[in-house]
Amino acid sequence: MACLEFRSGFKYPFNRPAGLLNILWVFIPIFGWFALFGYSITIVKHFIKGDFKELPKFSFADNFVLGILMFFKSVPFAIAITVVYFIVGVIPFFGILGNLFIAIFVVPILTINFFNKQTVESYFELKKVNAVFSNLGEYIIAVLKTIAIKVIFFLMIIVLIGIPAGAFAKNIFMADFYRMYVKK
Repeated sequence: MACLEFRSGFKYPFNRPAGLLNILWVFIPIFGWFALFGYSITIVKHFIKGDFKELPKFSFADNFVLGILMFFKSVPFAIAITVVYFIVGVIPFFGILGNLFIAIFVVPILTINFFNKQTVESYFELKKVNAVFSNLGEYIIAVLKTIAIKVIFFLMIIVLIGIPAGAFAKNIFMADFYRMYVKK
């Protein structure tokens, strides 16, 4: 099982260019936003299954329902992580480093786990973080690829294509890491 190459990750949103038009749902307040959130989850699930061919088909109703359900399921974790950030943040100097550590090494893998399993409990499966440290080199490469693709798509905002590409490809390398090292 080979990891996703950066080049393939970059090309992914463009393999079905019509799929990039789904970003236009952002102009429909609340309903479109939930549908896009559900669509982002659908994209991650495809990556976890090893489907890197093209953006999946967009179903407004299915993605909207998924997005709204997952939003409400994520509220307990949002509250918990806010409390953790606050507690860690009050420690002078180390608080900033601690919060940065949590944001880079804990939250992304738990978020992908949540997207995969779609249960409230999956956001709190802290043992999944062990895979990050057991495969630290690969994880850091996935983080660097994620940062690089975000920068490239940010620069492509000038030609507008960077907005949907960045929105739909933001979690692909983390999802690929999850597929290879965590899913077991």
